[in-house]
This record gives sequence, structure tokens and C-alpha cells, in this order.
Amino acid sequence: MTGEPAPDAHRKRRDPLWWLASVAATGFGSGFWPVAPATAGSLVALAIYWLVPLSGDSLGLYALIAAGFIFGIWAINRILGPDEKDPGRAVWDEFVGMWATCLFLPRTWPWLVVAFFTFRALDIVKPAGIRRLERLPGGLGIMADDLAAGLVGAGVLNLVRVIFFS
Repeated sequence: MTGEPAPDAHRKRRDPLWWLASVAATGFGSGFWPVAPATAGSLVALAIYWLVPLSGDSLGLYALIAAGFIFGIWAINRILGPDEKDPGRAVWDEFVGMWATCLFLPRTWPWLVVAFFTFRALDIVKPAGIRRLERLPGGLGIMADDLAAGLVGAGVLNLVRVIFFS
């Protein structure tokens, strides 16, 4: 073994679709953060949500989440190695989960900070059967559990908002 990448690795690196998948799946590089890459990816996703003019109940946000979910399955499947289940560098699932957590919430920093911590907690703990979604194959399983965590987070936060802040 010379330490050289396999010939297939060289082909991948020259493939523009592999590069697109890699940039997206790694959350524009946030998945390479040395400590807690999923948390870094969630923060980048929250910053994008803040910068993009979409409200929590807009059709555009629904479309972003749906398209992001489908795109994420493709992108993550493209970068998965043969024996990888859920590599830490693949954080696009955090993007979609974070955006789903923001559904119907006011676009204010207090609510977005609470959404961030709620999503991270749910993504780590994976309650209510969310962990079972990880068993789905490849990118689908990686994406599905985070989307489910985000939707549970949105449900919990909106229930709190309606009960205590309406």
C-alpha cells in the first residue's frame, strides 16, 4: 500500500456532480468542523434560514425543506463510502431538520435560539421512535431521522408558543 488514493477516488474528485454532492452533504464544509460537526451544521443552517427571506409558515420554506430532503438523500448517497452508515461529515440532514424545527415559529432570535437547542436535543436523544428511521437505507435513513426530529421540535415549540404566548 503506497498511501495513494484508489483510482476510483481520483475519478470521483474530477466529477462535478460528486463535488456538488460533497459540498452540499458536508453543509458547505461545516461537516468537517473538528468538534461536534452536526452542531456546526445546525448553526450554518440557522444562519441560512435567518438570511433567506422565508417566514416559518411560507410556501417557500415548505419547498426548501421538501427539496432539501430529496436533494440530501442524493447528495449523501453520492459521498457515502461502501461501509459508512452515517459519517460525521454528512450534515445536510441537520440543515433540513433545523429548517423543519422553524416551521410556524416567529422569525425572532429568541425563538430561533430555542429552536436550535430543541433540535439539537431531539437529534441527539431521538425520542418517539425517531431512532428507528436511521435503519432506512443510505441517505434516506440519514435524512429521515433528522427531518422527524425537526418536525417533532416544531410541534413541541408551536404547542408551547400557542399555550404560553398567544
